[in-house]
Amino acid sequence: MEDEDIIALYFKRDESAINETGKKYGKLCFTVAHNILHSREDSEECVNDTYYSAWNTIPPKYPNNFMAFLCKISRNLSLKRLNYNMAQKRNPELLLSFEELEQVLPDNKINFQAGDQDIGAAISCFLRSLPNDRRNLFLRKYWFCDSVKTISEQYGYSESKVKSMLYRTGKALKEYLEKEGIAL
Repeated sequence: MEDEDIIALYFKRDESAINETGKKYGKLCFTVAHNILHSREDSEECVNDTYYSAWNTIPPKYPNNFMAFLCKISRNLSLKRLNYNMAQKRNPELLLSFEELEQVLPDNKINFQAGDQDIGAAISCFLRSLPNDRRNLFLRKYWFCDSVKTISEQYGYSESKVKSMLYRTGKALKEYLEKEGIAL
C-alpha cells in the first residue's frame, strides 16, 4: 500500500492504518529503536508507541515523508527510553557516537546566535552537499545509530575506512558550521 493511502486511512480514523503502517514500516522502526536500545522488548514497545503517536498526530498533521516521520518518532521515543534506562546502566557505543558529535555541534551553554532550527537547517544543507556514500555513512552512524561494524558490512568498506570517512565528514561539518557563523 502506498504512503498516501495509509495516511488517508489515518484521516478516516480507520484502525487498519496501524496494520498497514506495521506491514510497510514495522521492521524499519524496530531497527531504528533496536540500534539505540539494544533490547528487543524495549524496541518493540517503542514501535508500538510509534504507531500510537502516529495515530494521535495524523490528523491534523499530514506528513510529507511518511517514512521519515515514523523514523523520527521511533528515534525520539527510543532516545527517551534510553535516557530512562541509562539511569541504571550505560550503552558505551551509543554514548561514544554522541560524544563524537559533541565535538562538532555547538554547546548550548555558550551564548550563540543560532537556534536549534538554524543548526538543523545548516546540518541538512551540509549533508545535501555531500556525495551519497558519505552522507549515508554519516546518517547511518549518527541518526540510525548503527555501529561502525554494521556500516562497514552494509557498504562493503573496512572498519578503518568507515571511521576515517566519519572523522573527515565530522571535521568538514565543524568547518561548515563555523563558516555559517554557528559558534562551537
